[in-house]
Amino acid sequence: MIFDIPGLPNTPECKTCALTFAYKEIELLYEIAVTLASTEDLTETIEQGMRLLKRHGYLDRCALFLLGEDSMLELYASIDLSDQQKLRATYKLGEGATGMAAQGGEPVVIENIHNHIDYLNKMGSLNTKSISYVAVPLIQDDAVIGVISANLGADKPLNFDEIVRMLTIVGSLFAGTLAVQKRYMKQTKELQELKSYYKEEMLGDHKFENIVGKSTKMRQIFSMLETVAPADATILVRGETGTGKELIATAVHNLSRRSNGPFIKLNCAAISETLLESELFGHEKGAFTDAKEMRKGRFELADGGTLFLDEIGDITPSLQVKLLRILQEQEFERVGGNKTVKVNVRLVAATNRNLEEMVKKGEFREDLFYRLNVIPINLPPLRERYEDVKLLVEHYMKKFMKEHHKQMTLSKAAMELLLDYPWPGNIRELQNMMERLVLICPEGEVQPEMLNHVLPFNYQKLYNPPVQEAPKPEVAQETAAAAEPSEPQTLTKATLHDMEKEAIIQALLENRGIQTKAAAQLEMTPRQIGYKIKKYGIDI
Repeated sequence: MIFDIPGLPNTPECKTCALTFAYKEIELLYEIAVTLASTEDLTETIEQGMRLLKRHGYLDRCALFLLGEDSMLELYASIDLSDQQKLRATYKLGEGATGMAAQGGEPVVIENIHNHIDYLNKMGSLNTKSISYVAVPLIQDDAVIGVISANLGADKPLNFDEIVRMLTIVGSLFAGTLAVQKRYMKQTKELQELKSYYKEEMLGDHKFENIVGKSTKMRQIFSMLETVAPADATILVRGETGTGKELIATAVHNLSRRSNGPFIKLNCAAISETLLESELFGHEKGAFTDAKEMRKGRFELADGGTLFLDEIGDITPSLQVKLLRILQEQEFERVGGNKTVKVNVRLVAATNRNLEEMVKKGEFREDLFYRLNVIPINLPPLRERYEDVKLLVEHYMKKFMKEHHKQMTLSKAAMELLLDYPWPGNIRELQNMMERLVLICPEGEVQPEMLNHVLPFNYQKLYNPPVQEAPKPEVAQETAAAAEPSEPQTLTKATLHDMEKEAIIQALLENRGIQTKAAAQLEMTPRQIGYKIKKYGIDI
């Protein structure tokens, strides 16, 4: 193949020169390509490539601009520009020769920058040595991603066509390397996010199957779940409303051999007595007025999986008999039918009622109670899980900040206030309260007074006692005189501490060491009595 250089005569000598020139050009491109792959600092390697172009006479000064999301050309790499010049190197689309090259997607050549209106000289680089200016767009996937520009002196041996061609080739190398780096950075970010996600989802020291907790009681429950979940034994989850009984049932299903089977849930208290039997066992066509077709019940739908029955203490005596049969025999008949349906279902039941008391009163079958109570799991209320409150607050705050696109932090005093709150509604109350806090409070640091819009009204009054007016001087003197004892007081600070310590010890003895009950007796919070026990070194 014979290479021709525009402007040279078509003679053997000139053809030899063209071959020599082409060979040197290929060598230069190879050297630039090797340079681009030599270091992780892409800006530095691009500038090294620019210096190679300058050394081979293609330019005097060079700059690479990248098109941002705001359609502005920002300087990415350059040679022979001062820091001040770099700060001014910004162009809009269509602004000057650089902006025109980006907007039109075609090279722009200015032969004489000293008398051309499109050369704006925004960088202040105009001097007597620079004569011409070339701006070549960087194309990637049929779209302009930036511009490479060069200032040329009067003594440059190459014509504009050769310079534009070389800048186009080198610009493509730069654009390709930038695209690879962009993909690499994107993939790295995605991997980091995925790693963080899986790290949060893993069973860590405070998270178990989406159940947040690190308190001793919760660790004991986690340990029990790992032991009993793989078996098919019936589990009865007990605890106050809002303690997370459904999460326990979900964890049991996910950890069991039935995890690939269906997980069906039903709240027995949410459905009327007349419809509950149909919901549990299904019905045949024509079984009652609106039964226009056969319908499977929850037990049939859960075949091969797990059925979670919440509020099991609310079912009627007649349903208790049928439920006992299916637990024993794993078979039942649909409402209005006489065909026996066999199923293989693992039952997890939950209640917040005192079933033992209901058995004594005849409200709940004793045999059904024993059949349900194979593996009892007692969920503690949140007031007995002081160590978990902070974890739950941070967990739900992070969740709702992400959901509502807000950035907030809790001040130490605000966190102390939330830690002292008794949480009568347990985790459900905490979850709702944290969403309310994120929605109502402004971004930034949340102060204690802001919680007045979040905490219940009676608790606000407790933490915001009315300010009492100071008595007038004469009244204060009369009161002090009237209150002055006839004998000197011997009550010291140490004596008060001894009295307080004695009262705490007595309350703990009366409540068999249960801190929450002792705290309630002394009108303290569990956190306050815990602090006092540590302060006075009380051995419990």
